[in-house]
Amino acid sequence: MRLAKTVLLLTLASVAAWAQVNAGEQKPEASVPFNMTPAPATFELPWRIAFLPDGRMLITEKVGPVWLVSAKGEKIAAVTGTPAVYWSGQSGMLGVYVSPNYVADQTIYLTYSEPGDYGGGLALARAKLALTANSATLQRGTFQVLWHQMPKGKGGQEGGAVAFAPDGQSLFLSVGDRQRFAPAQDPNQPVGKILHLTLDGKPAPGNPNAGKTGARTISLIDPPSDTETAKTAKVVSTYTFPAENLTPAETWTMGHRTPYGLAFSPTGELWEVEHGPRGGDELNLIEKGKNYGWPLVEYADNYNGVPIPRPDTRPDFAKPAIYWVPVVAPGNLMFYRGTQTFPQWNGNGFISGMGTQSLNRVIFDGKGGAKMAERWAMAKRIRDVAEAPDGSLWLIEDANPGALIHVTPK
Repeated sequence: MRLAKTVLLLTLASVAAWAQVNAGEQKPEASVPFNMTPAPATFELPWRIAFLPDGRMLITEKVGPVWLVSAKGEKIAAVTGTPAVYWSGQSGMLGVYVSPNYVADQTIYLTYSEPGDYGGGLALARAKLALTANSATLQRGTFQVLWHQMPKGKGGQEGGAVAFAPDGQSLFLSVGDRQRFAPAQDPNQPVGKILHLTLDGKPAPGNPNAGKTGARTISLIDPPSDTETAKTAKVVSTYTFPAENLTPAETWTMGHRTPYGLAFSPTGELWEVEHGPRGGDELNLIEKGKNYGWPLVEYADNYNGVPIPRPDTRPDFAKPAIYWVPVVAPGNLMFYRGTQTFPQWNGNGFISGMGTQSLNRVIFDGKGGAKMAERWAMAKRIRDVAEAPDGSLWLIEDANPGALIHVTPK
């Protein structure tokens, strides 16, 4: 019943009270209204922060480790038992997420690039976490790969963001287009999609293509060069899915490029941020069965200068609530839920900015509308922002070494 209510909530069309806007030209504020304190620990290309109930953190590094970190920002120990990763460019160890039922099951979820004979592929796994005062390990015999992308291959933009449904009974997983363009519009290929899965990694009930098995054989397209044009992509092999693979049945939405941030608002709306090419970053309200247009439309052009039709030319595609030209280069999206430390921000969203070296606050109207509030200059590429149990914020820097920064009220 709770799952059915979640699905019903997500299928209700929202009428935005606020108009769509380009926020790319917004200038940083003259000053920041908070204190920023560097933590003792630094990291090698950190990616995500997840808080445990006791205030300690789990922090992933793209090169592979997951660290247990104290509530004061000190490294305690590397988590043992984590999987090997394919580390190259944007691929590696990506997200860490604490189960919505963690108090009962001590389970965490990981997203990472799983090594293969030819490159890697996005994987979603879970395991029970055993903790002591000075150590953390994934319990032997509990590690399970719940979903993995096939075929594997080269190319970045893997996505790897997870959002648990408000009822705690299912999850949503973002899968990037792997720089392969056209497959983001192919319902049979697990790229450029947002998937809706049970906590066990199976297609969730109520998905748009429930029960469909799709094509058995697809082509693996090698990503093009840095100039990024679909015409330069080439087929390097074909792949036949096993009979039990139900790729179309997993899909909630399609037409995504680089979906790095995925989160539920306090009012139950699912929101996503993704990178465009040479401009056109997006904040999207994610609604069941919708197509978000990539690579057929975009508020920007390809890196090689080839124009892309604008979303206004295709009313059949969902448009973003906010887009950025020039880019903000989002690292992640989260919703602040505190009522004590920063009560004025309760219910607001925060988007970390890498290319803009910024932290961005967004206000939501609960009806599918969103608008930018402030952009604060951080002087660092901010990959992630997370809320601690005490309501303070923590940021990580996309660098090597990458800083961990504690944000508290002035």
